[in-house]
Amino acid sequence: MSGSPRPKAVVVGAGIGGLAAAVTLRRIGMEVEVYERAGELRAAGSGLSIMSNAIRALGTLGIDLGLEERGQVIEHVEMMTTAGRTLRVLPYKENCAKLGAPSVCISRSELQAALLEAAGDCPISLGAVATGFSAGPDGVRVRFADGREAHGDLLIGADGIHSAIRRQLTGPEPVREAGYVCWLAVTRFAHPRLTRGFNGHYWGKGQRFGLHDIGHGNAYWWGTRNMTPEAAREWNGTKADILRAYQGWAEEVTAAIEATEPEAVIPVPAQDRPFLERWGEGPVTLLGDAAHPMMTSLVQGGSSAVEDAVVLAQVCAGSGDPVRALRAYEDRRRAHIRWLVERSYAMSAIEQEERPVPRLIRDAFMRFAPKSVLFKPFETSMSADLPTRASVPAGAGR
Repeated sequence: MSGSPRPKAVVVGAGIGGLAAAVTLRRIGMEVEVYERAGELRAAGSGLSIMSNAIRALGTLGIDLGLEERGQVIEHVEMMTTAGRTLRVLPYKENCAKLGAPSVCISRSELQAALLEAAGDCPISLGAVATGFSAGPDGVRVRFADGREAHGDLLIGADGIHSAIRRQLTGPEPVREAGYVCWLAVTRFAHPRLTRGFNGHYWGKGQRFGLHDIGHGNAYWWGTRNMTPEAAREWNGTKADILRAYQGWAEEVTAAIEATEPEAVIPVPAQDRPFLERWGEGPVTLLGDAAHPMMTSLVQGGSSAVEDAVVLAQVCAGSGDPVRALRAYEDRRRAHIRWLVERSYAMSAIEQEERPVPRLIRDAFMRFAPKSVLFKPFETSMSADLPTRASVPAGAGR
């Protein structure tokens, strides 16, 4: 890239996408500064899956976060009724092996630790609430609420679904609310049903539950329940309320909730945004949830943010023009991400179905459709076009 000998990127947001951008951009030799609005770097106490595409993408830059040791490789996904009766088993490990990398279920705290270790001595400023930016011939300046400013050649907005950087680019936008709440938690948990690499999905009437082995004696679970968007945003119930919601479900479901400390449960309203066609202008672009928040149905929220970061680094490494590199990054990602956002939203509605006949059709399809048909959306979600190996300058950062 042209400009200074080491072009500098200012990254706003130290979540998964922001830290991944710091890791990948430093890997190609760029200078990076990260600014985070929170006063401390503490990952939310939940879990997530980092899928094959993200792990494979990192490998194109020679980056190995050691996620298999920090979390648990997904062995299989079991689709079940509320009573725990198996509808279908999907051999995830086998299918992911064909895609060139495993998929791993991991706690957010372990993933954050892995990214921070890979970022090395990258400066991260906390308590930095971005309020806006201005771009000019000398690059871009970011303003923060406490009077600080940051200057760089590029600005990467990775500040989540309520991104301040996106708001300046697009103006005010309402989120799209799906009409259900998500309860998220990580807990110490042992149960005969929770075998190594187990990932269970229990489908009910306007309600679901997920139970996942994340290794080291820990489980990640999540639950959903249909309600008005207002009730989902403002949910302030108790663990007892969640247990009542799952009364009569499989024993391991209620046992996992019982094993969880009440303060470990995080309620989150199900939200995304309609796909955004334009992610940036000039030396500014968006990444991860700031660019494309999506429903969780294809398990690609965190993984697509990591993949964004890799593609961004790849185009920056091969370009002499920073602004042109950002537009190339956006062009490379646009079609695939549009598909992810739209398909995830559609699948979310099917999964949260309440009406009896559509539920019967949904469950029958899950039981009888060929495995290749069932796995096809997930295979497509993990099949973005990436080169086998990106060019990394000699002596580039970690």
